[in-house]
Amino acid sequence: MAGVAGKIRSAVESVIEGKSEAVNLALTVMLAEGHLLIEDVPGVGKTMLAKTLARAVDGTVRRVQFTPDLLPSDITGVSVFQQDRRVFEFVPGPIFATIVVGDEINRASPKTQSALLECMEERQVTVDGVTHPLERPFMVIATQNPVEMEGTYALPEAQRDRFTARISMGYPSFAAELDMLDAHGAASPLDLLQPVASVEEVRGLVETVRRVHAAAAVKQYAVDLVTATRDHPDLRLGASPRATLQLVRAARARAALDGREYVLPDDLQALAVPVLAHRLLPTAEARVERRRPEQIVAEIVARLPLRG
Repeated sequence: MAGVAGKIRSAVESVIEGKSEAVNLALTVMLAEGHLLIEDVPGVGKTMLAKTLARAVDGTVRRVQFTPDLLPSDITGVSVFQQDRRVFEFVPGPIFATIVVGDEINRASPKTQSALLECMEERQVTVDGVTHPLERPFMVIATQNPVEMEGTYALPEAQRDRFTARISMGYPSFAAELDMLDAHGAASPLDLLQPVASVEEVRGLVETVRRVHAAAAVKQYAVDLVTATRDHPDLRLGASPRATLQLVRAARARAALDGREYVLPDDLQALAVPVLAHRLLPTAEARVERRRPEQIVAEIVARLPLRG
């Protein structure tokens, strides 16, 4: 577990300078069988992180550039009539891959965004009444620009809830940006990156994560955290039961990456903001006071006592 995960982490960090926290969280989401949403301003490495993680795993990778004229069938596939045989034949779309990179997902219309709902939750695609299973492992890594930017559509609540975690890249430090100028000066390190893990190895890591022990008290603490978001006066929409499940799955992955066979409350506390914040909707009063969901989740974590 440590050897394979370490190789993937090192490969990604060889391209993404000075963003070890974002890299670790991306790897955690992949091993938790989840999907990752990367949100930030243009040019800070959102797509590069997604493509690098995809390149490090020797599976099939497809990239979809989301635009306003993109149709749902452009993602899922379509049935094409074969004139010579007089039958309809299904032509798979780019969603049929190990890792799907959705670039600028919030530039597509809500109708197109909704094409991912069944794929992300049930790992299958239904076209013309026929269900087609997706590969395993299957992961969507989507990037989006802040909703205040031109030409963006806000992701609907159901779509955001499918993503296990949301991270922000942020601007690099002075030293990291200086190193980037040297590393990317002659050629992109991504072009030189070779896969360091096979699909079978990633499946093995996922199975290992599933066996990580989460005690009853830890599960109760996870439920307490999520319930606190539903009862908070500054939130009009709290986290869903799906959020509880994905929080515990991500905590198992984090524990495994740390070399532990059991989950600690610290794992839940460290993952609470990236896993829960993007699912929450603040009240109008909280928005006026500029109370962000990330702040509210951090306050819940700080004040909520551990059971037992």
